[in-house]
Amino acid sequence: MRDIGFFSVINHGLTQPQNDRIFDIADVPFAQVSDEEKRKYEAKMLEEGTFQGYKLRRYWHIANGVQDEVEHYNINRDVTKREHPQALRPFLPEISEFTKHCHYNVLHPILRLLAIGLELPEDTFVNIHGYDAVGETYVRFMKYYPRDDEEENKTNHVWLKGHTDFGSITVLWSQPVSALQILSPDGKWRWAKHIDNAIVINAGDAMEFLSGGYYRATIHRVVQPPLDQRGYTRLGVFYFVMPDDNVKLIPIKDSPVLQREGIQRRFTDEQAPTVEQWRRGRTRAYGKTELKKTAAGVEEEVINGVVVKHYN
Repeated sequence: MRDIGFFSVINHGLTQPQNDRIFDIADVPFAQVSDEEKRKYEAKMLEEGTFQGYKLRRYWHIANGVQDEVEHYNINRDVTKREHPQALRPFLPEISEFTKHCHYNVLHPILRLLAIGLELPEDTFVNIHGYDAVGETYVRFMKYYPRDDEEENKTNHVWLKGHTDFGSITVLWSQPVSALQILSPDGKWRWAKHIDNAIVINAGDAMEFLSGGYYRATIHRVVQPPLDQRGYTRLGVFYFVMPDDNVKLIPIKDSPVLQREGIQRRFTDEQAPTVEQWRRGRTRAYGKTELKKTAAGVEEEVINGVVVKHYN
């Protein structure tokens, strides 16, 4: 988590058939919902800074006038928080059980390990990631559609620019169509390896801020799959985790590790945003703001006074 920032988890408590089941459910909001009904449940990303609901295709700008071909549907861990498309409603009890499994059986053990790594009490991070607290931790079902050769060439085959996630931990259920790449410390992009029935874990901005830079918000991107995999649909299942909305994103100075190693700051304690301010700012801006080129392949924007970099 200090150098690469990605690792895989096995023996997480779900069998392969249970894994297959959640991927089958994940396709329902795309394959069984009309475009008209999708627009009814479109997320208010720009207006309210929330991903709850649909992010429809061709909403984000990628490069050279090309828009994305990614569609996702986001469900708060409290599945009763808002209404959902008709086709998805019969599956809400299963989705709710899945969110609880991700939260209690995957996330919390990882948060305890990260706290131990900082020589803090085990439940330091668990206590600010309450399942019933006010916040926007959510399941995301995500589908990638193919683009034509002209758009692939205009974007250098990049589907989503290199970026950091803005939450604390991202839980990605591994799937076999390769597209995810990680920016390694040596500056090279490397494919994330698929492992059957495994979970890929990475840290986001909130964890980097809370750990004073000790755990890195890791840079990753999505690109066109390798040639032999381009004929397959790429479907993703995620659990995007954020601390409780009222948490202020300042380093946990009580950590003996940070006292020894030092704290890397992106802002002063006084300027630190809350989780709610940070997530709303990042959600509103992503793929919509005019980015400033600062170096070869690096573009920047400023959100809540913090410089956010994108890699393309």
